[in-house]
Amino acid sequence: MPLPDDFVPPETPEVPATPKDAATVMLVRDAAAHGNASGIEVFLQRRVAGMAFAGGMTVFPGGGLDQRDVDSTVSAVAWHGPDASAWADWLGCETSLARGLVCAAVRETFEESGVLLAGDADGTIVADSTPYHDAREALISRELSLAAFLDDAGLVLRADLLRPWASWVTPAQEPRRYDARFFLAALPEGQRADDATTETESSSWVRPADALAEADEGKRPMMPPTRVTLAELAEYDSVASALAAHREIPRVEPTIVRDSSGVRVEFLPPRGE
Repeated sequence: MPLPDDFVPPETPEVPATPKDAATVMLVRDAAAHGNASGIEVFLQRRVAGMAFAGGMTVFPGGGLDQRDVDSTVSAVAWHGPDASAWADWLGCETSLARGLVCAAVRETFEESGVLLAGDADGTIVADSTPYHDAREALISRELSLAAFLDDAGLVLRADLLRPWASWVTPAQEPRRYDARFFLAALPEGQRADDATTETESSSWVRPADALAEADEGKRPMMPPTRVTLAELAEYDSVASALAAHREIPRVEPTIVRDSSGVRVEFLPPRGE
């Protein structure tokens, strides 16, 4: 996969940075339900150009773990859906980290898009997240933890709304590296996604194939994991079919290669092995 010449630093650090655990969520909705063409749409954000990591790139909502996500216990975070041990099997990690990744996925999605994957104790999914605006700001500033927010609001984390999708590690050439697990989630009925975050300059709902076409035309810069994930999502004609997909979650760590033909990314090991 070719890359711009200035995509990565010219030399690999003598000691590569240790990847930070992170969670990324692809929010999807059925296009026809919103008066658009058939198929699915995915929520994409354009990061502010000056950001230290992926500045100016098209991304899904997500970010690094807050240590309090990992430290949270099952009793501290009201939880509905597959337990942390099941997520650990799917994501190929320790149970405590799996719990933290699911918490981070829910927290980061709310912080970056305003979409809250939570519900009442009676099983009802939140249909309007705007009443929690102040809590969203407090989460962003780290004044509030996810566990404290859910407890104060009387809400339950809805792990059943998430599906594991992929695992990507930033190449060793990058000074900032992430070990990011990708999740899939349907936009809850009644909720709206926004770009009310200082890290994002714009956002939109786009059919995966259209986003890839815009990337090919140079209109929508994106990193290889985003391109690959969009290509995978483009294979599904409905949210239901994407959520029902059974996926293996290999840990993919690309490497950047520079030679006479330019700069490209290679996947080691190759995907599918």
